[in-house]
Amino acid sequence: MWLQDPNGFSDEKAESRLYVGNLDLRITEATLIKMFSPYGKIISEDFLWHTRGPRRGEPRGFAFIQFSSKEVSMQEAKLAKEKMHGRLACGRPLVVRISSDRSLEEAAAQSSSRTAASAPRKPGLPSQPTGQTNKSAKIAAIKNKLRALEEETTSVKKQKLAIDSITSK
Repeated sequence: MWLQDPNGFSDEKAESRLYVGNLDLRITEATLIKMFSPYGKIISEDFLWHTRGPRRGEPRGFAFIQFSSKEVSMQEAKLAKEKMHGRLACGRPLVVRISSDRSLEEAAAQSSSRTAASAPRKPGLPSQPTGQTNKSAKIAAIKNKLRALEEETTSVKKQKLAIDSITSK
């Protein structure tokens, strides 16, 4: 089956390519291949890593697996999806989707919201909704943070002046 993406490119391999999400950080590329190889011949896997920032070099928590030939691989991928979706791996339920599924975007959004929910929130920053926050919302959040910092700085200066005036008497 030939699929067409929004950019106009066709992809016949999309139905044999699996998205595997909610991966525990202890799961390696070799472990992932070993988990999915009973369902067919894997011709490639893309294990994604953080490339910058403080988590550089750590796994991103999801990967893609490509099964072999066109007709057979669609069946292999569907079987792997049915058998592996929801299965516990290192205590976490796997999210397995055919990469052409529209629900893939929803799974990625859920995964990022879980990560954001588990991460400690910095004071003064509003919690962000799931999905992509638009540019004006980001600008508003930065302005609010700057205002909060200015108010904090002003408050500290007033306290320091009050202490100085008391000690200088």
